[in-house]
Amino acid sequence: MSGVYARRFGMLAAAATVAVTALINAPAAQAAPPAPISAAAARAYLATVTPKADGSSSGYSRDLFPHWSTVSGTCNTRETVLKRDGVNVVTDSSCAATSGSWYSAYDGATWTLASDLDIDHVVPLAEAWRSGASSWTTTKRQQFANDLTRPQLIAVTDNVNQAKGDLDPAKWMPSLASYRCTYARMWVNVKQYWGLSMDSAEKTALVNTLNGC
Repeated sequence: MSGVYARRFGMLAAAATVAVTALINAPAAQAAPPAPISAAAARAYLATVTPKADGSSSGYSRDLFPHWSTVSGTCNTRETVLKRDGVNVVTDSSCAATSGSWYSAYDGATWTLASDLDIDHVVPLAEAWRSGASSWTTTKRQQFANDLTRPQLIAVTDNVNQAKGDLDPAKWMPSLASYRCTYARMWVNVKQYWGLSMDSAEKTALVNTLNGC
């Protein structure tokens, strides 16, 4: 092999080694809730929605939405979401997360302690109560509160979740602007599937957000 070809071969081999090393050392893909409906599908659904004023909060209690349910073995819904939404999550014999890394899509923060995270109900339980769930059976409310099939549950920074409370998109959106389109799609997806109503300000906020997606 000539000196020129030997050098080229060496350079190609070195480049390949760097590429493989980068791939191995790259951070694991961030897990996330089930993908919501597209912005176009969300806009199409909103076009069919007739706004309805929120119902009363009278009689509401989180206890009427039993959570967290057992998913399998010792794992409940909270621990299942923590494992799904985290990277390199390690759990103990009771399924509690003992280590891992979690990225909070609402505010862009990263955490390494599960205690720093809440599992947010994208459509809050009290909001669901006011928009139709007050007439549901407890069994149906339990299914809603533990819904892992729709984009209804997500691990986020605890104080961000607490600041959100039971507010709808007219009053609260993620501080991370790049996530607002996804959040709006999630919200519409959940409300559509569960047949929950929307008030006028809520619908307007969603339409305005989705029109920019």
